[in-house]
Amino acid sequence: MSRKVKFKNLPDSFERLMEVVEHLRGPNGCPWDQKQNHVSLKQMLLEECYELLEAIDQDDPRKIAEEMGDLFGHLAFHCQIAKEAGEFEPKQVFRTINDKLERRHPHVFGSKQVKDSRDVEQQWEKLKQQENKAHSPVEGIPATLPALAHAQLMQKRVARVGFDWKDLTGVLDKVSEELKELQSGDTKDVYSWEVGDLLFSLVNLSRWLDIEAEDSLRQANARFSKRFIDMEEMCKNQTLDFESLSMEEKNKLWSKAKEREKLI
Repeated sequence: MSRKVKFKNLPDSFERLMEVVEHLRGPNGCPWDQKQNHVSLKQMLLEECYELLEAIDQDDPRKIAEEMGDLFGHLAFHCQIAKEAGEFEPKQVFRTINDKLERRHPHVFGSKQVKDSRDVEQQWEKLKQQENKAHSPVEGIPATLPALAHAQLMQKRVARVGFDWKDLTGVLDKVSEELKELQSGDTKDVYSWEVGDLLFSLVNLSRWLDIEAEDSLRQANARFSKRFIDMEEMCKNQTLDFESLSMEEKNKLWSKAKEREKLI
């Protein structure tokens, strides 16, 4: 007996995606999909977000489109799960974001005047606090955010309400100050405290340079991994045992791997 399913909507529409997800969750669908819930899908949703970020880092449009599709798929599952539980309808998701975007852009959809993008950010933060009834810009930041991203978002928020350095010199001086305090540490607890302060000040430097610290470190991790694998390959080609090499020899391989990377 054929299990070919006929869908009403076109394959390049969101409605078709919702049809597919509804069928997967339905009586004749997939046993695995049927038993999922909001909580069970959390980790996979996070993984899909990181895979999309990686595709963006690689500047690969085809991969970006594919990973965006995977992310939309997860969101569609959450919409369907909520619909089945009577929590909300998919239309409510779009209504909410559409209303929010219009409400938080009164300079576009209303008569509000702004001077520049910084003014827009300050206005956005004020409107967000009003909507969420938050008493402080540091409230409401997701605790599950990676620490670097959490720090940078918090710094952005307090900067919007005027708690910021006057210029880059002050930021650099703070980094130097935190490094000196780390160097003068004498216990593990002190080192841990000062490393945290140093990282926080480096995140602030990233913000001032208009760099996302989380992205920057992720890209550095990728470069390190690529270079290390290249070092291992060079050893393999020369029938050398990597572990037995001196640190000086390993550093030479590292420098060569960096140079090879620049040529690619």
